[in-house]
Amino acid sequence: MKREYTLFLVLVIAVIAASAIWFFFPEPVTYRLFLSVLAVTLIYSIFSLILDTVFRKKITDTKTRYTATKVISVLEIVLMAIIIARIWIQDFSTLVVFFGIIGAGLAIALQDVVKNFAGSISIILSGAYAVGDRIEIDGSYGDVMDIGIMNTTLMELRSWVDGDQATGRLTIVPNGKVISIPVNNYTKDHSFIWDEIQIPVTYRSNWKRAVEIISSIAKSETAEINRLAEKEIGEIGEKYYLPRRDIEPAVYIRLTDNWILLSVRYVTNARERRIMHARMSRLILEAIEKEEGIEISSSTMEVSIIQKQAG
Repeated sequence: MKREYTLFLVLVIAVIAASAIWFFFPEPVTYRLFLSVLAVTLIYSIFSLILDTVFRKKITDTKTRYTATKVISVLEIVLMAIIIARIWIQDFSTLVVFFGIIGAGLAIALQDVVKNFAGSISIILSGAYAVGDRIEIDGSYGDVMDIGIMNTTLMELRSWVDGDQATGRLTIVPNGKVISIPVNNYTKDHSFIWDEIQIPVTYRSNWKRAVEIISSIAKSETAEINRLAEKEIGEIGEKYYLPRRDIEPAVYIRLTDNWILLSVRYVTNARERRIMHARMSRLILEAIEKEEGIEISSSTMEVSIIQKQAG
């Protein structure tokens, strides 16, 4: 709030200076200048100081408080623009023409700016994403930290970090991209996604036993998550056309030239995918190590065995 009060003090000084100029030079231009500065100061004090402070104190939810603050700031800017235009342009028809000409000129000269502004309106109306959502747009992955009038700020994920974890960089994405580029939202309407772990075993392994072990671990680890996911997925089925899907963990078998590929598919929280993936992988490896007759396969291992046999 220190910055807000400093700006308010600067505006008050500007009002005093404008009033002094009008007093010594009583002309229509100086009078309108004084009214403009006074209007900006009053609107700023009402919206940025009084209303924003009241909302911040009464709203406990961080996300709701952020949204309310954004709405207040947008209304503040729009009201300032309208009142200042009204002060300097007395005739209403001229005012309409003025805004029309300015709007047309901006649309041509500032196409990207207009597109980004239109994109921000589209984000609000369509609900493509909101603050706190995890999204992917135009190759950029991240958690939405801020939705501005022109840009969206993401806490970047992935990049050089192997997994759904933050890199520490902030990614600025122009809002206009939502108009022409698909947006992948990992947490809209529900917070669960499907993930897979692939385990290659040799053909001489007891693959049936391997399937039993993997399936047992997956069902045990995802029991609580499945219950919550089934509830959320059922709720979005009321909003969208969503064919019934089995969310129980399943192990799929695929034959390759080198090994039997066992793929376990399961539901996990979108924000905990890497944690769940690591825990499941560790449990599967530990269980297979204790079991006789099951061998994890890899091209390196097979080459090493062949070389030893040849030697």
